[in-house]
Amino acid sequence: MGYTVDVDIGGTFTDFFAAKNSVEVITTKSPTTHYDLSVGFLRGLKDLAKGFKVPLRKFLTECDAIHYCTTIGTNALIERTGPKLAFITTAGFEDTIAIGRGRSWADGVSINENKDLARIAKPKPLIPRDMIVGLRERIDSSGKVIEPLRKEDVLEKLQYLVEKGAMGYVVGLLWSCYNSVHERMVKDIIEEEYPEDYLGSMPVFLSHNISPKLGEYTRFTTTIVNAYIHNVMGEELTRLIWELKDNGYTRPLVLMQNVGGMKKVTRTRAVLTYNAGPVSGLHGSKFTGQLYGMNNVIFTDMGGTSYDIGVVTDGEIKTYDFIPVIDRWRTNIPAIEVKSIGAGGGSIAWINTILGNRLEVGPRSAGSMPGPACYDQGGTEPTVTDADVVLGYINPGNYLGGKMKLKKELAEKAIRDKIAKPLGIDVVEAAVRIRRIIDARMGQEVFNEVVLKGYDPREFVLLACGGAGASHALDIAPYLESKEVIMSPFSSVFGAFGASTVDVMQVFDRTRAIKLFQYANQSYTDDYETFNSLVAELRELALRDLKMEGHNEADVIFVLELEMRYGMQYNYTKIESPHVEIHSAQDVMDICKKFEDTYAQIYTPEAKFPQGGINVENFFLKAIVLSRHVDIPAEPLAGERPPETALKDVRPVFFVGCDGMVDTNIYQYESLLPGNIVNGPAIIEAEDTTCVINPGWKFAMDKYRHGILKQVNGSTPGL
Repeated sequence: MGYTVDVDIGGTFTDFFAAKNSVEVITTKSPTTHYDLSVGFLRGLKDLAKGFKVPLRKFLTECDAIHYCTTIGTNALIERTGPKLAFITTAGFEDTIAIGRGRSWADGVSINENKDLARIAKPKPLIPRDMIVGLRERIDSSGKVIEPLRKEDVLEKLQYLVEKGAMGYVVGLLWSCYNSVHERMVKDIIEEEYPEDYLGSMPVFLSHNISPKLGEYTRFTTTIVNAYIHNVMGEELTRLIWELKDNGYTRPLVLMQNVGGMKKVTRTRAVLTYNAGPVSGLHGSKFTGQLYGMNNVIFTDMGGTSYDIGVVTDGEIKTYDFIPVIDRWRTNIPAIEVKSIGAGGGSIAWINTILGNRLEVGPRSAGSMPGPACYDQGGTEPTVTDADVVLGYINPGNYLGGKMKLKKELAEKAIRDKIAKPLGIDVVEAAVRIRRIIDARMGQEVFNEVVLKGYDPREFVLLACGGAGASHALDIAPYLESKEVIMSPFSSVFGAFGASTVDVMQVFDRTRAIKLFQYANQSYTDDYETFNSLVAELRELALRDLKMEGHNEADVIFVLELEMRYGMQYNYTKIESPHVEIHSAQDVMDICKKFEDTYAQIYTPEAKFPQGGINVENFFLKAIVLSRHVDIPAEPLAGERPPETALKDVRPVFFVGCDGMVDTNIYQYESLLPGNIVNGPAIIEAEDTTCVINPGWKFAMDKYRHGILKQVNGSTPGL
């Protein structure tokens, strides 16, 4: 075993988590260089090599794996830097994307924008109307060919698109999820007319390959989004791979996926990389919960740009977003649900003059460039980080372990000019209000996310992650009535750490409607062949891909997940099937019982509706190869009293309930020992994060160097 590196690119910082022989761990952060992500990436790798005291080339040569969570695709969508694509669909359905579905015109807009529905504009289409053509063909809902596809029709439309400058083709035909014969014919005709050795050869994306699920609108948009970011990601990642190779790295680059697994770059679809960083963090939360035998964990990650929220229940990740919105587009990829809101250290505070000079924070962010005013990079807008500096929570001289010096006077100026003077208050009061608003928003969002899933937040432990997570956690906890909060030693790079806990996994899905239970005659299906043949098809696809990545069939673990519903319900409930295949009535009954139990847990037993029958609609086969994860060694406990060397300073800090700024003990996290207890009010500074301990709370470092924060007197500070 050599080195492993896990990387998570955020809107403000790129985080790195590296391990030597799965034991010796080093972390670092580097500002995200949006103009060229490889610059910040290589800068972080150099810091890691320096930390391990080896040259960069030796470090990368001995590196066994690099796992990468990328935002390249997201950036391409936001900036509209994708290629000029063409969309080929069934005649009469050329306007499917423009028409949308329901309130699709409001998908992906901020909370503030949703308040003013009249002003919401439809998103600029990724493929303009003049690049969309319809073919005279038709397959019905049972997969039967009603009107055959004509080659001459395809060639005519193809010539038109070529002359319009198409740089790629998206093919989305009606009911191709049940019969893909016409989509495959279109691709064959295009490749026959423009073979690979022609300069006119362009990539062709088929909707049944990208999204083999029911629902034309989401199937089409998923395929279009994938095609739009495909080339951009391919070029960026290819450049990155060559940079790595030039510096000695010889292994494949592995991408984290939003379905909860990892695949090589060469075997990954672009659309599956969206939101991979937060999903990695949720996996890290599951790992941390297992370390302590805690089955219910609320994952929160406060970075510079966003605040991520996820839930682990019963020791598992069970929550999925069935129609995740990517940028402004509904998709139907089987993504693990992690909610992100525009709340982070870089969130900008501003005066809403329309609503009577009301102070608001976010969703706009200062990002990494220019960043908060205190960064001294040209930013003049007051942010949450500026407020934290003014209130004494952040040490301007110790940001990122001293690598980055902050200027308190610039933070004070920004808050004074933009907030304090317009409101007629002093700078400290303005900073307090900024912090209260952002904490209230985050606390309420976490509460909603847990409760609306049918859980009691009081039964969960709160995991505070992200560079700013531990600074705000105890002011968020009262909204959940949480009595315990955990600060990870890898808090500031938790997305990268989470990637190190993820196994190799691929997910293959298909739409197939099967009625498992008919209420009218109280009978369970005996058509086992239809069910099992579909599973066998997905199994073959999985084994093909995993073998190409060098894995043995004997190492592959298969898990079947099903989207199910009562009768003609609109929404699905996802379950993990107790059987990968079915061979008896009992097997079918087991699946139906699992569905009903899950449904009752989410919606209460009174909501069950067996009278409608029980249907399975979509199949998801997970193919998992277990990987070796980092070992977190336990250290001996050294007693409750922190060593004198851990107390590094005393400085004025603002705490709610105290009389203004109070002199507060500042401890160095790295100097604390397992077993040490620090009572609030206090500040614990780590190299790249800060833990704020409110009055009425205590911090205890455990044997894994996690900070366990507990309420000591039943008070609810921070409200």
